Amino acid sequence: MLVAIVGATGTGKSDLALDVVERLAARGRRAEIVNADAMQLYRGMDIGTAKLPVADRRGVPHHLLDVLDVTDEATVARYQSEARSVIRRLEGRGDVAVLVGGSGLYVSSVLYDFEFPGTDARIREALEAELVERGPGLLHARLAVVDPPAAAAIGASNGRRLVRALEVIEMTGKPFGSGLPDPSAFWTDTRVVAVTAERATLVERLDERVHSMWRRGLVSEVEGLLENGLDRGVTARRAIGYAQAAEQIRGTLTREAAIDQTQALTRKYARRQVGWFRRYPATVTVVGGEPAVGETVVDALVSSGLSSMDR
Repeated sequence: MLVAIVGATGTGKSDLALDVVERLAARGRRAEIVNADAMQLYRGMDIGTAKLPVADRRGVPHHLLDVLDVTDEATVARYQSEARSVIRRLEGRGDVAVLVGGSGLYVSSVLYDFEFPGTDARIREALEAELVERGPGLLHARLAVVDPPAAAAIGASNGRRLVRALEVIEMTGKPFGSGLPDPSAFWTDTRVVAVTAERATLVERLDERVHSMWRRGLVSEVEGLLENGLDRGVTARRAIGYAQAAEQIRGTLTREAAIDQTQALTRKYARRQVGWFRRYPATVTVVGGEPAVGETVVDALVSSGLSSMDR
């Protein structure tokens, strides 16, 4: 069985996942965690991604953390293949895979039968040139005409994904397909745990998280990553917080402006996550951080059929 724990950043997914794994173990079910946060794939990107240090993982095996250099490009297609390989291996030995993360397309690529067309260098080059010359706004406006759901899901500032969506549409003549497939058509036997938080509480938590990132040394972390080629990274250099810290290092943003910009982008990202995961058919919806929430989740999983897998 696959258990997917999803929700906006800052809702407490990582701690809940550890609680669920421990409570499953107490009931005789072994489980391991599979990362579904795109930026936690990168080695050295720790503070700004809220990656759990090894010492805080309670001895629970975690998969697909720290598997890329910051100069590598993260792709959903590659992630889908690697995540499913891990999940098949866990299921093959009778264990539960707990998929945890807030990167909506990455989660969906595992849960549903997403297919990823190839690329066309000519089309890609033309779109990337247009992105550089005219910015993402016009690409977003064009996508909104030919595929409104994709435009809404991607947003107006993610130039890389806008280019990819328009490339696929031009190649295939079909919508990009950022919307979910048939919500009942899971790739494998799956239970979804939706983690929520009251909006005002989440906003306050996210703003404080950003301040904490700077206090804990995000700028120093980014200085080290720049030495390792962060500026050359297609994906990593755009990560929220990392791009702003890099601008602070270069002197184009003050510390205060970098923090303010990161807070605003984080809040915006969380709103998109809430909208994305709202479409998932949740087995159980919980408020992150509430007392005994892990036990509530495990009870719901057992009620939904987990007990039928007992060895």
